[in-house]
Amino acid sequence: MRKDNFIVVADDDPAILDAMKMILEFYNFTVETVADGLLLPQLLRHKPQLLFLDVCMAGLNGGEICKALKKNVETKNIPVVMISANTDLVKTVKQSGADDYLAKPFQIEDLISKVDKFLLN
Repeated sequence: MRKDNFIVVADDDPAILDAMKMILEFYNFTVETVADGLLLPQLLRHKPQLLFLDVCMAGLNGGEICKALKKNVETKNIPVVMISANTDLVKTVKQSGADDYLAKPFQIEDLISKVDKFLLN
């Protein structure tokens, strides 16, 4: 697996996963997706350069997952962008220690600007 430009997208909505993977791969990023938050630790071992993390994933709380990632010495420096349609997204981001957020529904330009912020600057 390529380590440069490696992005993980965690969301329990297959349509979101497919769309984000297609868009990011079009821009030449290596993308792995996960629909089950319990499988996320396996992908994080490959040290992604960016993680898009859904706030609500099939019984899992993305905010709690983010808090745990930010407390872990192995994962604390991975930028986490929370994604959700929830109106309390900004509050969740602050409480979880996430680096940024992307509100659903989003435009392609919004997604790419988040990637640019963390990987190209």
